[in-house]
Amino acid sequence: MSIKIHGKDYVLVNERVQEFHKLYPNGSIRTDLIEFSDERFIIKAEVCPDVSDRMRIFTGYAYEMVGSSQINKTSALENAETSAIGRCFAFLNI
Repeated sequence: MSIKIHGKDYVLVNERVQEFHKLYPNGSIRTDLIEFSDERFIIKAEVCPDVSDRMRIFTGYAYEMVGSSQINKTSALENAETSAIGRCFAFLNI
């Protein structure tokens, strides 16, 4: 199910995670905390549709400033991680 964001249809990342696992049962999702401070978080995510073929990996990065939005007042790290995974899925066309 999609929601409208800035007039465009957007499927939530948690739904895309479920779709990824259906489409790629031998896939993996990995995240790494690249940088963190009291002010910001940078996350790198990697999505591999088939762990037996490590040559096909989709990478996404996300950056969030603590306190820059209502959600980032308490959950900037989680928001960055979700965004990084969502970027990988976009590259994978999910």
